[in-house]
Amino acid sequence: MTDDVLTSAAEGVATVTLNRPAKKNALTTAMYAALADALDAAEADAGVRTVVLQGDETVFCAGNDIRDFLDRPQAGTDDPAFRFLRTIARFPKPVVAGVCGPAVGVGATMLLHCDLVYAGEGATLHFPFVDLGLIPEAGSSLLLPQVVGHQRAAAALLLGEPFGAAAAADVGLVNQVLPDAEVLGHARAQAARLAAKPVTALVETKRLLRSGTQAALLDRIEDEGAVFTRLLGEPAAQAALGSFLARPGR
Repeated sequence: MTDDVLTSAAEGVATVTLNRPAKKNALTTAMYAALADALDAAEADAGVRTVVLQGDETVFCAGNDIRDFLDRPQAGTDDPAFRFLRTIARFPKPVVAGVCGPAVGVGATMLLHCDLVYAGEGATLHFPFVDLGLIPEAGSSLLLPQVVGHQRAAAALLLGEPFGAAAAADVGLVNQVLPDAEVLGHARAQAARLAAKPVTALVETKRLLRSGTQAALLDRIEDEGAVFTRLLGEPAAQAALGSFLARPGR
């Protein structure tokens, strides 16, 4: 376990908090494992009816911790990162996200697996994979075009153009934009509303909402994972990631 991911449960709501704000909640191997463990525990706990996924009031998640990412042995689709992506993709209970500040890379793609997303006015969703010599993951090459259309998805994934909070709401990536200070409380309140409902009806409704794409989504995550791992070892990605680490303050 790691203190960089906090978990709690009360009144039917499990809260999972990214707790590394000094590093912009960049995800390490240990954090990926903790996130997957937290979701597995929430799925197994009959008292949990919904999950809140949140970061800090200043930042949701800056993506991978690049130094940790490059230093750890890559285990392909058995890596803790891909375990987390598969877990959130098949998670059967509703997931509510509260997003303040930047959501970058996996910090943005994980939101595509959340059922309700509430964003602060200063939130941005950014998918900079191609600029790093990589490809998008978490099934985002399938899910993002389904939500925003091919042209907007191409601008986000190929050009790396970010979505501001208002634009994200306009295209359906987030449910509502609120003042930053109100986001996390609102997400928890919406989760409490869900937790008051019959859990079987919640789970079955989510299953039906996702049933048309679930198998294809899991296949796409595996396909993306294999390509991502291959590209990670190629010169373009190594140069881009090395350049990122060489920036002042890294």
